[in-house]
Amino acid sequence: MCGIVGFAGKNDGVNFLLEGLCKLEYRGYDSSGIALYCNDEIKIIKTVGRIEKLAEKCKSDKVSGNAGIGHTRWATHGKPSEENSHPHLSNNLKFAVVHNGIIENYIELRQELEQEGFVFKSETDTEVIPNLLQKYYNGDLKNAVNKTISRIKGSYALGILCKDYPDMLVAVKQFSPIIIGIADDCNIIASDVTAIAPKTQKIIYIEDGDVAYITANSVEIYSDSLMVERRISIIDWDINTAEKGGYGHFMMKEIYEQPAVLRRILKEYLKDNEICFPNINIDKELIKEIDRIVIIACGSAYHAGVAAKYLFEEITGIPTEVDLASEFRYRNPIITEKTLTIAISQSGETADTIAALTEAKRRGSKTACVVNAVGSSIAKIADNVIYTLAGPEIAVATTKGYTSQLLCLYLLAIFMAEKISLDHKAELIKELNKLPSKTEEVLSVQEKIADVAKRFTKTKSIFFIGRNMDFAAALEASLKLKEISYIHSEAFAAGELKHGTISLIEEGTHVIALCGYERLNDKLLSNIREVIARGADVLCAANNRNMASSVGADLFSIPKTHPLFTALAEVVPFQIFAYYVALYKGCDIDKPRNLAKSVTV
Repeated sequence: MCGIVGFAGKNDGVNFLLEGLCKLEYRGYDSSGIALYCNDEIKIIKTVGRIEKLAEKCKSDKVSGNAGIGHTRWATHGKPSEENSHPHLSNNLKFAVVHNGIIENYIELRQELEQEGFVFKSETDTEVIPNLLQKYYNGDLKNAVNKTISRIKGSYALGILCKDYPDMLVAVKQFSPIIIGIADDCNIIASDVTAIAPKTQKIIYIEDGDVAYITANSVEIYSDSLMVERRISIIDWDINTAEKGGYGHFMMKEIYEQPAVLRRILKEYLKDNEICFPNINIDKELIKEIDRIVIIACGSAYHAGVAAKYLFEEITGIPTEVDLASEFRYRNPIITEKTLTIAISQSGETADTIAALTEAKRRGSKTACVVNAVGSSIAKIADNVIYTLAGPEIAVATTKGYTSQLLCLYLLAIFMAEKISLDHKAELIKELNKLPSKTEEVLSVQEKIADVAKRFTKTKSIFFIGRNMDFAAALEASLKLKEISYIHSEAFAAGELKHGTISLIEEGTHVIALCGYERLNDKLLSNIREVIARGADVLCAANNRNMASSVGADLFSIPKTHPLFTALAEVVPFQIFAYYVALYKGCDIDKPRNLAKSVTV
């Protein structure tokens, strides 16, 4: 959730720290700060609010330094304030620490340190770390770091400065992302590749339990106190893909990138109309052994799983369930060695999904994942990996992340469909190849969608309804709207209206009915008539005007696709719809309130 950057170089690192923090703004934050070794002391500058304020303070204080760390914070332990912002200092001002994650045993550690005379200035869990470093430090930095991390429990990525080592920064990883960038004139750390990419394409993905000691000229990595080698990887995407490129917001840019992303996926995983995944070991014999599929995910990734469930069951004949990872991990799931558990995550670092996948694997399940981030925690845990190839997604509200996940799941389902004929598979693959152009159809009518959005800017509540694939798409359409426009929005399986929800329908209530899954439109029409009879203002999302006109509703045009792939192209117009509703309301589209891109705690 929070963002970390660090710098050890031959020149001043202030600009890199500030620019790196700006690259991490999309993760969400309410305060920020940096620490630098400056004039024989560790200098701390912190502020509540946007990074522009931090940059102004750095300029007025004229700080500089060859080694430093920076942080953007979302409040968890303690309200947004300068006292609770990172970096945090030890009592003797010798250590500064930035931290992403959560220290589960911080209360007992804090009580222990307070009894020994340490004074705490913040409400955070992080402040125990610099004070533990002070407690264990006797001139040997490595010994102090090792003893400190042996005491803390939880998930954490740490950036550490020590006054006695003015040219060095220390990075520690345990269940929370942090990477190292190797450049000509410096070595750097960050919690995300987007902060590093402007400086270098050479990346080291360190492992859980690793401790790295970094200077301008060297990187030493230790695991269990033994020096280890970690491979240098080369980033294979252009940094321009992490810039707005002339669009007003990253969200709109990423909406427009979807046709290219979908084509990239099809080009990578379709060879002569045969589905080929380079990082999975699922063969015909293994598919025969699988008697159940469990999909685990959170947020939009969960909605992709809901849509995929219908396809998996229809063409593979394998019972499939979709579980919220945050619920899965806290119950007693029935998992066996014949279960295939599929985890979905854009970042590959979603804490609940990591825990759920780990638990499924512990119970003997075969595992696979659909992720965007190469080298992420989920990609390392799963036995089989499908990368979505979406490139960096900066806007908090996912767009291309969702559609790329869904296309990869479609391909996996067809790949596993041993019970359908070759002709049926060929037909499905042919229809998949049409999806990029279907999304382009939507982009070509952007202005019409924007006009429709204008009538919803004063709306207080909207209900989305649909059946089967339309219900799955409704879940994501509703989430997009509430995420960035702050309008109350709910999605319901249309057949469930009569079981309570219809009591909320009154004169002027806005209802959007998704009608793309034509097999069930006759059933859906009766639900639409039910809400119209109670005074609802209905918008029909359909691919033909007859559906809307038959009930006297307004038409919201969506592309016509194969019934089983309805949920992908059908969501794209609602991404644009949500964008414009939020734009007309003056909302912060790329950084909606209270939300973060990657939920790592």
